[in-house]
Amino acid sequence: MKRSANIEVQKFLEEIDLLDTEKAQTLYTLRELILTYYPETEENKMYGGIIFSVGKEHFSGLFMYASHVSIEFGKGYLMSDPNGILEGGGKFRRHIKIKSHEEITNKCVDFFVKQSLQ
Repeated sequence: MKRSANIEVQKFLEEIDLLDTEKAQTLYTLRELILTYYPETEENKMYGGIIFSVGKEHFSGLFMYASHVSIEFGKGYLMSDPNGILEGGGKFRRHIKIKSHEEITNKCVDFFVKQSLQ
């Protein structure tokens, strides 16, 4: 796992293993995916999770819940979603619930991450 330059984010990453190792690994993989596509990304701990931004634009976030990890997209309403994977009916945001590590591939999360900073 790549260390975060943000002290609060790094502390959060170190603590989540204590809650649920399997979901923590899913969160780590999703985080690495975002940082791979957008290496200039800044991370901040907000709203109980990690928010990713470039400049002043918050484009994605990761949150752990009891039954899943959620990857959220600030401009999800603009994304191409031919298979109807994105969830949420709000004005802008959309998310994907990841209940197992395999769903990262099965739900084509990289397809959405590539679109997240439009």
